[in-house]
Amino acid sequence: MLQDDQAMVPLPGLRKVLESGDSEELYSVFHSFLSSIPHDNYRNSLISRFEGYYASVVYAYLASLGYEIIPEDTTNKGRIDLTVKTRSYIWIFEFKVAGTYHPGNKDPLLQVKERGYAEKYASDPRPVIETGVVFNPKTRNIDRWDVVKPGS
Repeated sequence: MLQDDQAMVPLPGLRKVLESGDSEELYSVFHSFLSSIPHDNYRNSLISRFEGYYASVVYAYLASLGYEIIPEDTTNKGRIDLTVKTRSYIWIFEFKVAGTYHPGNKDPLLQVKERGYAEKYASDPRPVIETGVVFNPKTRNIDRWDVVKPGS
């Protein structure tokens, strides 16, 4: 049986959110999307403790929109976890998982700023939105969502 299109998150709506630069609405869409993943997917698995899991989920969700998506986007100072290039903006995402320790583990937005990840796109006319996301392995959802928009 086909699902009712009205009951699903419309991909054109997600495109509109990304194209408008509305980071609060994007947070809401991601939070809802992560909440829809069945808890049975985590049974007897430690997958929710790994950054790569969340990065892959977000990548797969956004890749369905047809934008240029660059996972592990290399710069001269490190790697951006995920870059999304829309017609209107370039979104830079840095992901972390709460409660995990890795050498050099920092606040994700601080890492974006300190490493100057946006510099890679300085010659691009599109504004860059820098987004730091911390996932909580217990709730399996977003714990913190920090954003720096152009001009702020």
